[in-house]
Amino acid sequence: MEKHQKIITYTDGGSRGNPGPAALGVVIGDAQGNVIKKYGETLGAKTNNEAEYSAVISALQKIKALYGKEKAKKMHVDMRMDSELICRQLNGKYKIETEKLFPLFIKIWNLRMDFGKISFTHIPREKNREADRMVNEALDAPKSKTLF
Repeated sequence: MEKHQKIITYTDGGSRGNPGPAALGVVIGDAQGNVIKKYGETLGAKTNNEAEYSAVISALQKIKALYGKEKAKKMHVDMRMDSELICRQLNGKYKIETEKLFPLFIKIWNLRMDFGKISFTHIPREKNREADRMVNEALDAPKSKTLF
């Protein structure tokens, strides 16, 4: 059996006002803990949960763009997030009751087809500081859309 390349990705989303100005933060790394890519991006007016989902979507799209379709098919992406709600929804343990989140969930579900394996892991906030920092930098940046 072929071994999958493991990518560990930290995602975070935040909204000031909920809903209010929102941003996402993503840190993509390898299994050894080396950072491959990190970025923050503003999203306009969104809720915290919409921003959290958007971070997962953005991370998966970025990984696929960085490595290409063929390599993505052979990857195990461990998505780590501090939102227990979103993590449990993505793992099928909680129902999605907010209508605005359905299209975002479906987009992630469809993106899963492009990867060998994706796992969603809940982590404490203190272990997600870098992704959180990217969210806040994006929100604090003057007129900037994306920070790399």
